[in-house]
Amino acid sequence: MHTLTRKQKEILDFLLNSQDDFLHPPTLDELCAAMGLKSRGSMHHQIKALIDAEYIEPSERKQRGIRLTARAKSLIIPADTNALPFVGVIAAGMPIEAIENITYMTIPEQIKTENPCYVLKVKGDSMVEEGIFDGDWVIIEQRSHARNGEIVVALVDKAEATLKFIEQYPHETLLIPANSKMEAMRYKPQQVEIQGVLVGQMRSYIHH
Repeated sequence: MHTLTRKQKEILDFLLNSQDDFLHPPTLDELCAAMGLKSRGSMHHQIKALIDAEYIEPSERKQRGIRLTARAKSLIIPADTNALPFVGVIAAGMPIEAIENITYMTIPEQIKTENPCYVLKVKGDSMVEEGIFDGDWVIIEQRSHARNGEIVVALVDKAEATLKFIEQYPHETLLIPANSKMEAMRYKPQQVEIQGVLVGQMRSYIHH
């Protein structure tokens, strides 16, 4: 668990409070200028610590910049304390991209934990035998570890996310569907990152 220094928290708070002020992810120089700091080297050191803590990440675009992660955005607490960040769509089938497009949903307190959580919408039918259907919303407790047999959000090859049971062994990691028509997906342990564990679920019966 990373503990932020006062300066690192100050930079993170600035990014959280001013993210709408930048048309593109700010560069180190732009961040220094915006915060009135002269030492680019010192800023680089603080930014590296925030990257290690998984609060920010380098922009994947051609222009270099710094953007907030879903973990950082989950720190923005709306007035409704039962509102959780809704961060997009998760595959309950073949992996698809998890979209980080942050809005908020009000969630009953009974189906979330005291730890940071977020909401994903399910796409696909690979978890139907566990009662998780296409279009359901799942509440995910954000953490990077899980016990074998838990349902997790797994990021595969740092590119695609999926909702599956997980079984972890020294030589391989299995992502297992709850659909007898589908087979488990097998990966090397280093290919799979756990982004959270299922703690709750919601469903709408309204047809739009």
